Amino acid sequence: MEGKVLQDKVAIVTGAGRGIGRAIALAYGAAGAKVVVASRTPATVERVAREIVDAGGTAIGVACDVGHRDEVMACVDKAVETFGTVHILVNNAQGFGTEADPQPSTVFVACEDTDEDEWEYTFRTGATASLWFMKACFPHMKKAGWGKVINFASSSGQIGFEGNTCYNATKEAIRALSRTAAREWGQYGINVNIINPALETRAFDKWKQARPEFVEALKEKIPMRRLGDPERDAGPLAVFLASPGSDYITGQTMMLEGGMHTLP
Repeated sequence: MEGKVLQDKVAIVTGAGRGIGRAIALAYGAAGAKVVVASRTPATVERVAREIVDAGGTAIGVACDVGHRDEVMACVDKAVETFGTVHILVNNAQGFGTEADPQPSTVFVACEDTDEDEWEYTFRTGATASLWFMKACFPHMKKAGWGKVINFASSSGQIGFEGNTCYNATKEAIRALSRTAAREWGQYGINVNIINPALETRAFDKWKQARPEFVEALKEKIPMRRLGDPERDAGPLAVFLASPGSDYITGQTMMLEGGMHTLP
């Protein structure tokens, strides 16, 4: 592990049981970080943590439902108890649907028909959970004089994609939260950046099943003519944003979309 770019840094990755979160957790483990694999399902987080350990890295799995503040705090406490601090936070987890009826992806609903339970749950597992984690990690990053926060948003929110009211709103709230924290926390050596992805994930697969023609047309709009791959595309970008190489980059939205959008 000698000479790894994230050698001995401690990273929490939420939603790390599969997809983008898993890819980032694996990439961090390979880069030398001590990884806290956080997701709702104990068996899933343990499996990903074992993958990292089997590859020569260091990791623990922590079952954490980001929609519950006490579990968020317990996750950060476990990271500090095990590894001494937190240097890197990746807020990737996001719930869909409602707490009583969770969904694997967004459900298209007209703005005027927005369900308030869905609004509340989408925000609680998105923008609110991101804030909870950021507040819990901040004292440790400030004390270390160095920290990296990577939050996940979406170009769906930037363009106001039809039928996605709850998701769009929480993702834009995450970007606003990130920009604010970047301006306030830069003085402490803490960087806060955003990734907007267009990647093949379980949520995107559900989208594809519901609207196959739309997804195929979407690919044609991407200059790279493909959707991104979590391990090939998300992992390396997340490593860069967590590394010293990005120390002078903060408050920025990284469009991990193959050139699909060029938005501010």
